[in-house]
Amino acid sequence: MRLILAFCLLAAPLQAQMVETSLELVLLADGSGSIDETELRFQRQGYADAIQSDEVLAAIADTLHGHIAVVYVEWATNQAVVADWTLIDGPAAAAAFAAQLDAPRQVFGRNAIGAALLEGQRQIDVNGFDGFRHVIDFSGDSIGNSSGPPIALARQEVLDQGTVINALPILRPDSGRRAGANLEQEYASRIIGGPGAFMVTAQDRASFAAAVQRKLFLEISGRMPDQDIALALD
Repeated sequence: MRLILAFCLLAAPLQAQMVETSLELVLLADGSGSIDETELRFQRQGYADAIQSDEVLAAIADTLHGHIAVVYVEWATNQAVVADWTLIDGPAAAAAFAAQLDAPRQVFGRNAIGAALLEGQRQIDVNGFDGFRHVIDFSGDSIGNSSGPPIALARQEVLDQGTVINALPILRPDSGRRAGANLEQEYASRIIGGPGAFMVTAQDRASFAAAVQRKLFLEISGRMPDQDIALALD
């Protein structure tokens, strides 16, 4: 009995620290070997600009709580948090989150998409927020899975927790490297899932920033795009 009482007393302060918010959003960005240093910085800048844009900030302000919690994780063979969980409720918090993206590269190697999805879910499970919605925003330029758990098993484990997976396939024909045949359809059938899941495609480097901004706006506002592939896969 004393042990149970002691446990309850210890657990109570932890529960009290949970912050309710409208959305827990994991930005799960490709940092594998197909993304060179210039492209990595370009991707980060695209997310930094998007999270600070008037359109995205307006969508955040219009949520039930007026704020969301966001983390930026890069993935390759390993995964690393670049910008830690931040409660974004306006321009100052968005700028602070964006500033964290100016950090050294921490991920290396080939694709391990299954492991990346599981890390995205782990980030949701262990943070100090209690979000009304949970979303993993996955971006990448291939469907390869050279190590770690299979994509299908990892994806299902995430969906079983009630988390929605959206995707941003990066085609990058201007890079001189092929993203792989039918990447959009592969992401539609093998990556996205959950109620209202969708994807927005970045056709090339020039369209990447706009695609990120549009995708964040849709995720935060809870809307689905009219024209993009948007399949709810349970």
